[in-house]
Amino acid sequence: MNSAVTTSPPPIARRGVLLVLSSPSGAGKTTLSRALLEGDPGIRLSISVTTRTPRPGEVDGKDYIFVDRARFDAMRAKGDLLEWATVFGNSYGTPRAPVEAAIARGEDVLFDIDWQGAQQLSEKMAGDLVRVFILPPSGSVLETRLKGRAQDPPEVVAKRMAEASAEISHWAEYDYVIVNADLAVSIEGLRSILAAERLKRERLLGLSQFVRDLQTGL
Repeated sequence: MNSAVTTSPPPIARRGVLLVLSSPSGAGKTTLSRALLEGDPGIRLSISVTTRTPRPGEVDGKDYIFVDRARFDAMRAKGDLLEWATVFGNSYGTPRAPVEAAIARGEDVLFDIDWQGAQQLSEKMAGDLVRVFILPPSGSVLETRLKGRAQDPPEVVAKRMAEASAEISHWAEYDYVIVNADLAVSIEGLRSILAAERLKRERLLGLSQFVRDLQTGL
């Protein structure tokens, strides 16, 4: 009786994916980000620097890198930030060095940033970028979610609702759009997007050599 022998294919070198999630506040991008990170060890979160005050429970170096205005401005002036934006009076930015090193090693990096940051990343690293915009199912659901977070005072919630329409107007600049009506469905959709993007021919740096070796062995 003959038994088939199976072997695993040799690894193919791959350049990492820069996966950007953007949405108006309350649409669910932070929840989706956490679910993706918890279920996929191959992707890590880009830690932004920010000038805003830490919220209760946030840890410096884990949730954000909290800096003062002078340090933030110095990083921006030296070109140490891949992107930066000012949102509701606070500045946020992405440190350049750790991101460039990660994708060169074939690691995927997740960004929880707004449309301004996504535009800047697109200008600098378009070939590595995958942009996903998260939409709420309705305005009333968005308002309910914002009020339910109990982190912001009523005047901040009202300001975020007023800004939501302007933020949503940028949805067409993104590669994919997820309407976050059902969290489980949205998470599965996000995972599918990442899985497909990892298989893009352009990102498989070792594919040409693999194919040559394969043809030689035929």
